[in-house]
Amino acid sequence: MTLLEKNIEKIPSPCYVMEESLLRRNLTLIRSVAQRADVEIILAFKAFALWKSFPFFREYISHTTASSLFEARLAKEEFGSKAHTYSPAYTEEEFDEILDCSSHITFNSMSQYMRFAPKVQGKASIGIRVNPEYSEIETELYNPCAPGSRFGVLAKDLPEQLPTDIQGFHIHCHCESGSDVFARTLEHIEEKFSKWFPQLQWINFGGGHLMTRKDYDVELLIKTLQDFHTRYPHLRIILEPGSAFAWQTGPLVTKVVDIVENAGIKTAIINASFTCHMPDCLEMPYQPAIRHAEMVDFNCQLSTVNCQLSTVYRIGGNSCLSGDFMGYWRFDHELQIGETLIFEDMIHYTTVKTTMFNGIGHPSIGMLHEDGTFELFRRYTYEDYRDRMC
Repeated sequence: MTLLEKNIEKIPSPCYVMEESLLRRNLTLIRSVAQRADVEIILAFKAFALWKSFPFFREYISHTTASSLFEARLAKEEFGSKAHTYSPAYTEEEFDEILDCSSHITFNSMSQYMRFAPKVQGKASIGIRVNPEYSEIETELYNPCAPGSRFGVLAKDLPEQLPTDIQGFHIHCHCESGSDVFARTLEHIEEKFSKWFPQLQWINFGGGHLMTRKDYDVELLIKTLQDFHTRYPHLRIILEPGSAFAWQTGPLVTKVVDIVENAGIKTAIINASFTCHMPDCLEMPYQPAIRHAEMVDFNCQLSTVNCQLSTVYRIGGNSCLSGDFMGYWRFDHELQIGETLIFEDMIHYTTVKTTMFNGIGHPSIGMLHEDGTFELFRRYTYEDYRDRMC
């Protein structure tokens, strides 16, 4: 029995539960990579922004990356250091405040640079996002280098001589990718942009480097970065993964509130919602793992003589969206109303992308410490929903 399962009675339902031991495991690995490869690895808030856990992060890293005014303020006010900030488009109304919260400002286009760079005036290091026109991301929704992308300047559109105040390039073209993908992508980056490297002080290789995944080749990543250092020793290298920090650090704990059947399909309805609380499951789409259950192909089950359909369930959310459900899982018993279901790996991206659609209550958020104590970070109320409205 895991530490979570031993302490499940302490945890409200539904609840996102970050486990301290798993977080420290990831942070330790990330710090090791940064030290061995002589790079800086910073936390991207777009994947994880639970600020009550920042004291743990500050033991291992020093900076974060932001993509909006609120994220930049979170960096300065809650993490305690100014952000490496990039936005697809800054606005006049917000730029001065963003600048006050930022150590680095990266522009998405030369027009944005021309418009806002005079305001920077040495207050932050200026970068330009460039687009290498190459990515191995297969899901178009997540591919920043797809034809027609709005992200970054193409090599053909950069001046031969960069403005003297541009100190860095920002390049993001990965999504939960392996180090082999980064190694191949780096070849395209150097082919397109290396002639500008002598003019730069730093290069940010963005996020999507899933170095905490079990099958990730960490040694290849370190060697690839070390070799890049050898070729361009003057460049400071930055990585800003989001998922890697919170990958496999905790589940969403839910309960079965009803079981319904239609056309031979049994659906277990939980006290949480895919569309509200696990939106990536519908966007990607991918089926999350449920502890002590096996994902199955329902059509294959129907064609199997001894398929034991009595223990196969589709899982449904509790919103009014018709499509608020996911796949099929086989359990080793028939589910009961009130039973706990644990959705694995629900800390990264889910917690930052949730909504209160339909007025569905947001899951609580907390941390299970290494000694078995549970710290409730936040329990959401009706007022949280009401105050988002007018």
